[in-house]
Amino acid sequence: MKKIVLMAMMFAAGIGATAQNEKVETTVSADVVSSYIWRGQDCGSAAIQPTLGIGYKGLSLTAWGSNPLVDTGDAKEFDLTLAYTTGGFNIGITDYWFNTPEARYFLYDAHQTSHVFEANVGYDFGAASIQWFTNFAGNDGLNKDGKRAYSSYLELNVPFKLATAEWTATAGAVPYATDYYGVDGFAVTNLALKATKDIKITDSFSIPVFAQIAANPCSQKAYFVFGFTIQ
Repeated sequence: MKKIVLMAMMFAAGIGATAQNEKVETTVSADVVSSYIWRGQDCGSAAIQPTLGIGYKGLSLTAWGSNPLVDTGDAKEFDLTLAYTTGGFNIGITDYWFNTPEARYFLYDAHQTSHVFEANVGYDFGAASIQWFTNFAGNDGLNKDGKRAYSSYLELNVPFKLATAEWTATAGAVPYATDYYGVDGFAVTNLALKATKDIKITDSFSIPVFAQIAANPCSQKAYFVFGFTIQ
């Protein structure tokens, strides 16, 4: 019951695209992925993941979801992110909601809710970007003492161009113990390499396709994901 991204970091990428724009920008798109891998964790099989966002002068509000296409037992997800970007700096809050274990969306009781509230802060240096995430409320994980872990995740992304594709190398780590990410202490949980390329359909229409190799050294798992974006 954890989240993608791609988004991992789709939010940061979408936010940066609308930063300081003088016009109100609207984003409507959807990713179709062969499997849902988020921060080095397997969150489900093939899924469609729609995005609806609006942004103005660096402020953005984005809705994102994940709906299983193959295994109906996979959790459905609906996330809302409010964020602000100025220059390379960005900050935001995300409300993640999953339809398990409690299917009621408007239930916010501390020990029953399926919402997870996460704050993030980061900076894009151009050649690389760094992002810190911390759960501050909701259905967070527990630490070794059985108390709220304030589960956190740190991620470094390095974009580059190679041949005809856009590439991103990612390294992510969990700094301290939490069962939310399944770690007993500091652990590298996400090493990934992703390539994106536009496939031309007609003279005026193309579809971005992507492939990603991801590994979680902590859990000793590895994944290969393919997907495409409709926008």
